[in-house]
Amino acid sequence: MPSPAVVIALRATAARLDRGAPYQWGHFGMCNCGHLVETVCGIAPARIHELALDGTGDWEAIANAYCPTSGYAIDDVITTLLELGLTTDDLSHLEKLDDPAVLEALPGGKRWLVRNQREDVVAYLRAWADLLECSLGEARLSA
Repeated sequence: MPSPAVVIALRATAARLDRGAPYQWGHFGMCNCGHLVETVCGIAPARIHELALDGTGDWEAIANAYCPTSGYAIDDVITTLLELGLTTDDLSHLEKLDDPAVLEALPGGKRWLVRNQREDVVAYLRAWADLLECSLGEARLSA
């Protein structure tokens, strides 16, 4: 279930990237998911990269292989993200910028984004935050 904390983390991550934080899609700590991990967990990019190397493949593969009892530090990081209200599917979509609902929510309408373009990552994070914020508001109204 999305939470206000997820919305805050997405907006903070987008703002940091928009201000010019180092971005490198091929680096586990400076890519799409890496930046969100830095925001949520307060871990430096180099350390995120190091932890992710314990896993196999990219962030999507790491998320798909997630096991809370594995003993791998990267799974502890993912546990923190899940406790915030994210899902492993969210992480897979974030790395590829391909969640259909988020793409529909983009200002100006649905379009395909390039997964390794800073501006597209910022647009995706902001649209995702807007979408979640809207759904949180609707949940409050129906409660």
